[in-house]
Amino acid sequence: AAIKEFFGTSQPSQFMDQNNPLSGLTHKRRLSALGPGGLSRERAGLEVRDVHPSHYGRM
Repeated sequence: AAIKEFFGTSQPSQFMDQNNPLSGLTHKRRLSALGPGGLSRERAGLEVRDVHPSHYGRM
């Protein structure tokens, strides 16, 4: 029940965009530092939001 609630109603989860293969890949690479245990919108500056290209394969 807790897993279903997390993936169905929590802020960090979202439905995957399946319009075309490229949008699906883009969606899978999307990350969020917001939400429970994360940053607030006020604290998430540009330097926090940028992902270094060398980190893509490790997430």
